This record gives sequence, structure tokens and C-alpha cells, in this order.
Amino acid sequence: MKTIAFLLHNHFEQAEYEDVNNQLKDKGYKTLLITTNDKKEVQAMQQDVDKSDTFTADIFVEDANVSDYDALVLPGGTVNADTIRGNEKAHQIINAINEAGKPLAVICHAPWALINTGIAKGKTLTAYPTLQLDLENAGANYVDKTVQVDGNLITSRNPDDIPNFVDAIDKALS
Repeated sequence: MKTIAFLLHNHFEQAEYEDVNNQLKDKGYKTLLITTNDKKEVQAMQQDVDKSDTFTADIFVEDANVSDYDALVLPGGTVNADTIRGNEKAHQIINAINEAGKPLAVICHAPWALINTGIAKGKTLTAYPTLQLDLENAGANYVDKTVQVDGNLITSRNPDDIPNFVDAIDKALS
């Protein structure tokens, strides 16, 4: 059974974790939640402004072992994505997954991490529309599509795109 890890901090968009996680489990994948937070309980948000449910992470980022995962998913949420893009331990995992050629699935504001790790340069990506200029300034080609696949990178714009996002992850792992 293939394992898909989710990497997040706090104040992430709930649907981009919970719905993606549930749909991937329904397709037969094992999932794992990794956090950069200092405690395992993490706070989800609705539309970036309203607190929603809390979830319990399986492990802390410093205990993560990239060889245990077949893919990595980065949910969005503005605060979460901004925190992840500035976290060196998160960068190490993201870079290791990318260098191994494993699927790296990134949605909404989470492509900020692809900018900070240098992965975005020269790639064709989609993201939440307000990231277009950031991605272009980082040397990426921005496209406005529900899902964009460039090599092992899978990017999506927002929660409305989750079905296509999940299908692209599944296809990449099949």
C-alpha cells in the first residue's frame, strides 16, 4: 500500500487537507499527517478566516523520513502556506521528495513553498490566482487550470479543484 504524507503547520484550509485525505484513502492509499507545529493538534480554517476543526498530526517534521512516503501533499491556507515556505525542515522534506522524483502535490497558496525551495523556477504551475506574479517572478510559467502537472509536480488552484487534484495524484502513483 502506497503512503501519501501531508505536510502542514496550522491555519490550513480544511478542505485541502480533509477532503483530499479522505478521497485518497477512498482510493486505497495510506495517509500520514506531518506537522511543523510545536504540538500535534493543528487548527484548520474555513476560507482562511473562520476557525474550523482541529486534527491530530501523526508525527513532527523533524521525525519524518522521506523514504517512507510515496508522495507529499501540501495543503494551502494563507497562514499555513506562509509558515511552511519559511520553515527549513519543511524545505528539506519538500526538496527530498522532489529530488527523488516522487509526486509533490501542492494546492492553493502552498506553491509559495515551491518558490522558497527554488523548485518553481522553469516549471509550469497553477495556484491561487494571487500567486501568479510571485510564481512568474520566481521563473515559473503560471497557468490558470484546475490542475497542472509538470513532471512530478502537481499543482491546483483551490478547494473547487480537489476532485481533479486527487485524480492527478492517483494517476501519478498508478
